[in-house]
Amino acid sequence: MRRTLEPYLWLLFSGGGVVAALLLPVLVLLFGVLMPLGVVDWPAAGHLRALVDNVLVRLALLAVVVLCLFHAAHRIRFTSEELLGIARFDLVIAAICYGGAVAGGITAGLILF
Repeated sequence: MRRTLEPYLWLLFSGGGVVAALLLPVLVLLFGVLMPLGVVDWPAAGHLRALVDNVLVRLALLAVVVLCLFHAAHRIRFTSEELLGIARFDLVIAAICYGGAVAGGITAGLILF
């Protein structure tokens, strides 16, 4: 029996879905709605710098970005295959989608570290 990466990709998809459902709405609410409207004060630059200087915070941000990228890659892969009827190009589509997620994760890692 041939082993595939499919279970691991589904694991990254579900992890990214949880992160996207729980953390991104809070970040959008804070930084996209409440702070621009003046309901909540903007954090000082020094405070944000001190927060991001912590390695654990950087790792958490990297995990959020990578999981969301893999979630999006998985959705784009299967949605494009089903809606466009191009399932015969599965390997090419998978390489493009997951390659983009890996490239985005590497880019986020370089920016954060």
